Amino acid sequence: MFIFGSLFLLVVIFLLIGKFYPGSGADQLDWKPTRSYEDEVRLELDDVDQMIEAQNERRRRDGRPEITEDQIRAEVDQAERRRKEDSDRYKDSAEVDQVEREEIEQLIEMKNERLRRAGQPEITAEQFEAELEQAEQLRRSGGDPGGRS
Repeated sequence: MFIFGSLFLLVVIFLLIGKFYPGSGADQLDWKPTRSYEDEVRLELDDVDQMIEAQNERRRRDGRPEITEDQIRAEVDQAERRRKEDSDRYKDSAEVDQVEREEIEQLIEMKNERLRRAGQPEITAEQFEAELEQAEQLRRSGGDPGGRS
């Protein structure tokens, strides 16, 4: 027990030192970033220019027109808009699917209530969906899903 208590006390002491000692670990180590923010931005822009130039060199060899940074930005913007529209459409369809599932569950519950009153066994969601599919097939073929003439 003494060993566990000692280890716990040691961990607590280190946590308290880390919490209340002034400055940060970077200050204690006298750590400075290797490059300034401005250098990082400049290097990033140089990388973009190099990538565009390499792409244009390949396009020239293939006989295609060169592309500018503005054209690339427009393509990226268009792709992002299309992705957002697809995402919105998917979210809308997922909401519709949820509403449809809830409606089907309600229909199954109502049908099972009628079956219980009639002393018949309840149906599962799979059985209900199979009945719906059969009715849809009959409707498409011109038959009467209710069995009436």
